[in-house]
Amino acid sequence: MAKLKRVGLVLLIPLWLLCFLGACANNDSTAIAGKINVVAAENFYGDVAKQVGGEHVNVTSILSDPEVDPHEYESNVANGMAVAKAQLIIKNGGGYDEWMDKLISASPNDDRSVVTGFDIASSKLPDNEHIWYSPENMRAVAKAIADALKKQDATHASDYDNNLKTFDNSLQQITQKLNEIKGKYAGTPVGLTETIYLYQTGPMGLDVKTPEEFQKAVAEGNDPPASSVATANNQVTKGEIKVLIYNEQTVTPITTKLQQDALAHNIPIVPVTETMPKNKTYQGWMLDQLSTLTQALKTAMGK
Repeated sequence: MAKLKRVGLVLLIPLWLLCFLGACANNDSTAIAGKINVVAAENFYGDVAKQVGGEHVNVTSILSDPEVDPHEYESNVANGMAVAKAQLIIKNGGGYDEWMDKLISASPNDDRSVVTGFDIASSKLPDNEHIWYSPENMRAVAKAIADALKKQDATHASDYDNNLKTFDNSLQQITQKLNEIKGKYAGTPVGLTETIYLYQTGPMGLDVKTPEEFQKAVAEGNDPPASSVATANNQVTKGEIKVLIYNEQTVTPITTKLQQDALAHNIPIVPVTETMPKNKTYQGWMLDQLSTLTQALKTAMGK
């Protein structure tokens, strides 16, 4: 599955220096008096922490730019400083963000809570760490975040419980949309450039035609086997798929050609991302993509 490949300079810097830099930084926004400092490896987890923690948390999200390939991420000194001060850390795990494990190890703290999404997820696909694409998995992650916040701050436990309930209820919009698409378009053949969307194509009953080895290789940053590339290309040129779901953040010459061929053959493209777009919530992000998919399926199927 996709892994963040490079770890930057911060791992080479001694912890005492990180602490010194943190103490001397006048404009450091990672520490606000009276709030729990939360660091999320990915911004969608940071958003959930904000929704559950409300006014009682100060959240720093490390991966937050959907224009950047997350597989090429490099850590830095600021990340190390934030992690060193964090009372709660949220990461995906499952090999997706191993750089965070190294940052945590560089600044051990027995009083710090760590929530790992992959370990908590109730639904896991083989060799697929993109568990946040399942609303049920995010429900479990949100509960773990609430539990961790109550451990750090029992005084506001009722606030965290109420916020968690609100978050849980809001996920019904996503589940409802998945069910609507399933009811209307189950069995429709679609293509994927990467494995990320399998957590939603399954519940929707869409028939993913792209060879598994193609999707997996792209997700891992490798070149797909030539035979799988030929199959994926033929599926497009012969009209064997109705929609192409395209990961905008994991782009290679092979996936770009597949996208261009799909456009040339009037196959609708549904762009998806691994990182939540700016100024969005987790729920809004998922619903926006599902709306785009619905329109693409409507165009392709004429209904």
